[in-house]
Amino acid sequence: MSLPPIGNFAVLPFSTASDRNKAPILAVLASVLPPQASVLEVASGTGQHAEHFAATQPGWQWQPTDYDADALPAVATRCARLPNVFAPIRLDVLQQPWPAELGVPGSFDAVYCANMIHISPWATCAGLMQGAGRLLVPGGVLVLYGPYLEDDVVTSPGNLAFDADLRRRNPAWGIRRMAEVTAEARAPGLTLERRVEMPANNLTLVFRLGKAEAA
Repeated sequence: MSLPPIGNFAVLPFSTASDRNKAPILAVLASVLPPQASVLEVASGTGQHAEHFAATQPGWQWQPTDYDADALPAVATRCARLPNVFAPIRLDVLQQPWPAELGVPGSFDAVYCANMIHISPWATCAGLMQGAGRLLVPGGVLVLYGPYLEDDVVTSPGNLAFDADLRRRNPAWGIRRMAEVTAEARAPGLTLERRVEMPANNLTLVFRLGKAEAA
C-alpha cells in the first residue's frame, strides 16, 4: 500500500531494528490472523509496526498503546493517514484491569507485543498475560516478539552480551526464560501454540487463549 509523504515525518522517532524486523513479524501475524481482525498492540514505541502492519493489512483494526505518554503523539502522527488505526492510548500493563477505553472482555482477536518484557520489570510479563487473557476473544492469540533464553538451546554470544548490558543498565531488566514466560501465560488460560525463529536471534511466540498447548 503506497501512502503520501508526511510533511514532518523526518522529525519522528525512528528505530532501525523495527524497520528491519517488520516484514518477518508481519509474515507470522498474517499466518495466525484472518484478513479481518482487531489487534491491540502493547508497547507501540515509535509506531513503525502499527503503521506498516495496518497499511499492509487494511482489514486489521489496530489499537496502539504505550506506557510512555510522550510516545503517543508520534504514533498518532505516523498513523494519521490510516483509517484502521485508532488513536493511541497510554497503557501501564501493571494496572489491572486495563483502561476501560480499550474495550470490554473479548474485544480483540489478537494482542501483539514486541521487545517489552526484557526492558521492563519481570512483573510486566504477568501483567501482560492477565490483560491479554481478559481482552482476547476465546481462541484469540497473544503474539510476542523478542529475544528469549531457552532450556537446551545455546544462547548466542550477541544475546548473552545484550542480556549483560540490560542488567548493567537496570537490574530489573534482562532477557527472560521462555519456560518462565510460558508458565506465566498459563494463569489466564494462554498456551503456547507456536515458536518461530526470527532473524537476529529473536523469536516470535504465539499463545492462544483456551487451546491445548503444542507438543
